Amino acid sequence: MKVILLERVPKLGQMGDVVDVAPGYARNYLIPQGKALRATEETLREFEKRRRELEARNLELRREAEEVAKRIEGTQVTILRPAGETGQLYGSVSAREIVEALREVGITIDRRQVRLERPIKTLGVHTVIVALHPEVEVPITVNVARSEEEAVVQLEAAGLLERPEEAAVEEVREGGAEESAGA
Repeated sequence: MKVILLERVPKLGQMGDVVDVAPGYARNYLIPQGKALRATEETLREFEKRRRELEARNLELRREAEEVAKRIEGTQVTILRPAGETGQLYGSVSAREIVEALREVGITIDRRQVRLERPIKTLGVHTVIVALHPEVEVPITVNVARSEEEAVVQLEAAGLLERPEEAAVEEVREGGAEESAGA
């Protein structure tokens, strides 16, 4: 089925492109979500009339998304979950839980904006993409741990947590004393 894209759709095309997609994809997703129209002569003419309006609206939405992206870029959230000894979670962390964790730090986004390439099923620090606009994506850090203490240790191991200078100096002193004793 041929459709006209009303906005950029990842892995499909840009606004105004006429693309051929599976009928079910067009009928069940693209058209109901307002991302595309059936490509007929009439809709092509109508699209060309509305093109400037759609491009201006898209540009405004993109600017707003870029402002939000600047605000949430580098955000770190911690999700506490029970896990086995090997670090395997009992279940997985869903987009809904990530949205809830972001809400707790004052960032409100929709669950559909969280892009999980695969389910988070292990403890550790994971990078998750938040798609604020078809053209604006921002990475955030999701730290999945059993406890707050473990979360801090994981952030330190990943180099995402700044340690106080005194603690770093103390570690250097201890490390130097061990090397001297071992030599």
